[in-house]
Amino acid sequence: MIIKIIEPIGQSEDAIRARLGDLLHEGGHNLFVCDTRGMADGDLIKLIGDADILLLSNRPLSGNVINASPNLKLICVAFTGIDHVDQEACKTRGIIIHNAAGYAVHAVSELAIGLMVALLRRIIPADTKTRAGGTNDGLVGHELFGKTLGVVGCGHIGLQVARLGKAFGCHVLGFDPHAIKVSDVDMKQVELDQLLSQSDIVTLHLPLIPETRGFIGRDQLTKMKRSAILINTARGPIVDRDALIEALSGNRLAGAGLDVFDLEPPLPDNHPILTVPNTVLTPHIGFETAEAMAAKASIALGHLEDFLHNTAESTVS
Repeated sequence: MIIKIIEPIGQSEDAIRARLGDLLHEGGHNLFVCDTRGMADGDLIKLIGDADILLLSNRPLSGNVINASPNLKLICVAFTGIDHVDQEACKTRGIIIHNAAGYAVHAVSELAIGLMVALLRRIIPADTKTRAGGTNDGLVGHELFGKTLGVVGCGHIGLQVARLGKAFGCHVLGFDPHAIKVSDVDMKQVELDQLLSQSDIVTLHLPLIPETRGFIGRDQLTKMKRSAILINTARGPIVDRDALIEALSGNRLAGAGLDVFDLEPPLPDNHPILTVPNTVLTPHIGFETAEAMAAKASIALGHLEDFLHNTAESTVS
């Protein structure tokens, strides 16, 4: 089979070849590694149209590219979300998609807590003031201890944020569109409206699917306390951008910590989120730790190994 890794997945080519070496040799498979980030579909098709298997992280993979690759059988995504891959095209063709679920649980949950602390303790303004020779005047902050933390989306990351929140002394509320089944997290399960109205901090950990696009809009933001802050380390379009900007600009919300936006960074200079008050913004770094990078590559390569092993066994039998 022809296997193509079309963007960096978190391990060097040497490390990947060392791991897969025997499997590639025994199966007569060919591995190609390249970086196609920023490449247009037409050029991408020329490069990968003969592939049986693709590995990628978060570069878009359109239906045009998928349908122009007649041999494609497997796509391994070294990322949790797969919304950048045309899933309908894969379903129609019977192409298997595997993601790297769970690789960034600690990375993303720790960033969410970090954004909370940065907002509550005014760390960014304090840094700016210190560098300008200022004092602590006007920098009174708030503690995470004792706050009500509302976790929207209680998958692996949401539950880990809940655990960390409990460690900081928060009272934790949880909402998930599906039933929450947990045993080790002291979290009260409530309806969304109750969570929004009672929480001092609302943190979002939902996948981006049609049902969650714009999930937090004007109506939901209006239900939140004026003193509350919103954290989004999930996907930008889960929040109505204009509604959030209105809430922040009109002091309807005390602050927001955002790692994701309506478009992928770099943000244009005129993006309205850059001028609203009381925000801490990071350029989609939630998953970006050395530990998470190694984990996502290992998971993606594991899916590839399983597929090649199963293919070899079915051929023999």
